[in-house]
Amino acid sequence: MPVIAFANPKGGAGKTTAALLLASELASHQAQITIIDADPERWISQWAKLPGKPDRIRIMSEVTEDSIVDLIADEAARSQFVIIDLEGTASLMVANAIGMSDLVIIPTQGGSMDAKGAAKMIRLIRNQERMTRRPIPHGVLLTRTSAAMMSRSLRNVRDQLAASDIPLFDTSIVERAAFRDIFDYGGLLADLPVTGVSNVAKARVNAGAFAAEVIERLRPPAKAAAAARETA
Repeated sequence: MPVIAFANPKGGAGKTTAALLLASELASHQAQITIIDADPERWISQWAKLPGKPDRIRIMSEVTEDSIVDLIADEAARSQFVIIDLEGTASLMVANAIGMSDLVIIPTQGGSMDAKGAAKMIRLIRNQERMTRRPIPHGVLLTRTSAAMMSRSLRNVRDQLAASDIPLFDTSIVERAAFRDIFDYGGLLADLPVTGVSNVAKARVNAGAFAAEVIERLRPPAKAAAAARETA
């Protein structure tokens, strides 16, 4: 089953949040998910200890450079989706996970430092493509964007990515209180109390659009082209 890795060597890029949002939306549609929590901070593992985590989400946090390849293979055989929240360094663990991934998502905020981190990750992906002798689908996901307007720095990052022919997700993750509060309340995004958290509905629309785009990018090229012709 599909293996989806979230990676960026720069901390604070929104990697863990994006990984949990994807898992939450997929689980809301009854998918069986394994999250491999390879981030040293173990934020997703801490979220899992709060009330409300559904049984259809498995959390695996005991992972090392030596075990990650076997762990990914085992979980891909038992779950519908494997989501990996990788550590923020260009380590052997990160390289091995990328080499086994069906899609690598590179969360990036709208700033030059994040863009440099994304570029570093792209180089690592290119190296893994040479080693595995296969293309590794990937894309940059802009995170913590404004719902009202696009900043100058974010526009610059978009321009830099386009100039370098780097794939960019059409959907960006907007800055929403709900995306932070899920780590305090626990459970899925759909379970957040609308009376205690602002704009839950808008947050779900955003997360749902992101999850839908991930599913589309996981489709084999022939199926994606056929789907595009059907909707034309």
